[in-house]
Amino acid sequence: MTFGRMQSRDDSPPMSEINVTPMVDVMLVLLVIFLLTAPLMMTGIPLDLPSVRDGVGVQVPHQIKVFMDKHGSIRVQDQPYSLAQLPTALKTQASLNPDGSVLLHVDRAVSYGEVMAVVDTARQVGLTRVVFLTQSASSDQK
Repeated sequence: MTFGRMQSRDDSPPMSEINVTPMVDVMLVLLVIFLLTAPLMMTGIPLDLPSVRDGVGVQVPHQIKVFMDKHGSIRVQDQPYSLAQLPTALKTQASLNPDGSVLLHVDRAVSYGEVMAVVDTARQVGLTRVVFLTQSASSDQK
């Protein structure tokens, strides 16, 4: 048995091709990972929220103002209502403003379930346009 170098031919040119197979394999694995994780990142409700700049308010015609504070009280157009009385109050406002929007002013401490109960009540009455109002960044610092 002989140990030694293999004989190479001096007349063969050096290999000048790049092997792209490993790169294609990596790209296909990354593509599969992206395709599997992209739907998981798309959770939520698509909302068309207004952009507020420097405390400038949003003007919406035919607006029905609904206020919710951290104590659980609900006010529609500055009149207090309970959650059970809310459908009749919203029906009355919807009859006055048939194509009106609900402007929802919600305190930060109100739970998500309570807010969704009000939104669901508004949709059952026929008010499908709900706008969530927020404060601007400049008014939070005061």
